[in-house]
Amino acid sequence: MFTLFFIDLGRKILEFMYFVGGLTNLSVQTVYLTFKPPYKYGHIIEQSKKAGYDSFPIVSLLALFIGFIFALQTAYFMQRIGSEMYIASMVALSIVRELGPVITALVVAGRVGASHTAELGSMQVTEQIDALETMATNPVKYLVVPRFVALSVMLPILTLYANIIGILGSYLICVLKLGITSSMYMNITFSALFYKDLFTGLFKAWIFGMVIALVSCYEGFNVEGGAAGVGKATTRSVVITFIMIIAADCFFTALFYFIFP
Repeated sequence: MFTLFFIDLGRKILEFMYFVGGLTNLSVQTVYLTFKPPYKYGHIIEQSKKAGYDSFPIVSLLALFIGFIFALQTAYFMQRIGSEMYIASMVALSIVRELGPVITALVVAGRVGASHTAELGSMQVTEQIDALETMATNPVKYLVVPRFVALSVMLPILTLYANIIGILGSYLICVLKLGITSSMYMNITFSALFYKDLFTGLFKAWIFGMVIALVSCYEGFNVEGGAAGVGKATTRSVVITFIMIIAADCFFTALFYFIFP
């Protein structure tokens, strides 16, 4: 029994090291080829539309609901101590620094990252990626770089948009339900936010975008076992991306806490 346990543990450690090595190798290649001409502007714009423009409706809906929920939950406690006026500042800081970047990244990882893995995985099992190499086309330059650039650019933009919609949701609850005046809500919100709050949130969104692109493409390139393998790789890609987003958020939140206290 113990022998099987250690064999399984050793296999998982080797798989983890193989994943880390492969992802690091793909990351280095992608960053290098991003700055090396020729630039695939058409592919970048196409991927930006899929990752950004097509995600606006679902991001809008989720951000609005989060604004509603967070304002109501905060009001539940603040009304007990007669401090309803601080709801605006708490909601604004929480959304801009944490909820906006994380929720947007999770939505994009589930929608766009899974799509990238399935698409590249299908190309892998049908040997289309091998065909690209046969035609002297670098698959990382042709397939990964446009997705990497698109997500790196579009995720901060989507996050900024989600911040505005989330604060709008809280504004509607506070003004229409809690009786806080519109001018007071806006004054408290803008007085609570500083540039460093916006910067930290958008910086994390930029990192999350790169994580989604690299993990989803790496899993797509390493699909094995035909159509069933594509499904497993897509699920694994979403799970790994979620874990890495939360871990990165934890790391950078702690880092920024000490750099910008």
